Amino acid sequence: MTLKQFLSLAPRVAKYNMKVIFAGKFFWFLLAALAFFCLFMFQFAWEQEEINEGILYELLIFPAVLLIFYPAVFGIQNDEDARILELLFGIPNYKYKVWGVRLLMIYVGIFFILLGFGYLAVILIYPINPFEMTIQLMFPLLFYGNMAFMFSTLTRSGNGTAVVVIVTSILMLFFSNMPFIERTFWNVLLNPFRVPNNFMPAIWEGIVIKSRIFLLIGSMIWMMIGLLKLQQREKFVG
Repeated sequence: MTLKQFLSLAPRVAKYNMKVIFAGKFFWFLLAALAFFCLFMFQFAWEQEEINEGILYELLIFPAVLLIFYPAVFGIQNDEDARILELLFGIPNYKYKVWGVRLLMIYVGIFFILLGFGYLAVILIYPINPFEMTIQLMFPLLFYGNMAFMFSTLTRSGNGTAVVVIVTSILMLFFSNMPFIERTFWNVLLNPFRVPNNFMPAIWEGIVIKSRIFLLIGSMIWMMIGLLKLQQREKFVG
């Protein structure tokens, strides 16, 4: 394929994959994420509680999870329902060329949506750096989204994956509040903008950096397991 052919084909491929990824129920997840974010902001403003970057990070993490939930959990089942899964398996290096690109497009799309949420927060409630906030949110989002993608390749069912992901999320939330995990880099939900009172800023910064490295490594592991599972064609189209 020449460069000219690639440049002419790429926009059409991107447009098609965007329709597959963000079609159907994603619009309702987007509305729900926006509704929850606005509700949380209104609640804090009504109660006149102190607002800072740490609070806004916690307000945004739940809408962010809602945004990644549908495309990561139901992506493979949507391909199967559209009767294109077997066709996709006929493409050489399917796992890299199709789902690798789709995962990238999912995260890029959600990045800009969260960036919009950040600017909305600046207008309505508190002056933050939307870009920095979105970057920090993408670390747990990558971890969570790739984990959901991996589970979808194991269960091969959107509903089954949803149950597993919800249970896993509850467990992560439970363990994140445990004293021996809460302020360590093992905490998946670590809030980098909320420095504990008895921590020096330099020590806390080191913990945050380790946390982000841990989340990136975990994300890569989940993604590679998921992509390797997609090599087992007979389990998906048999």
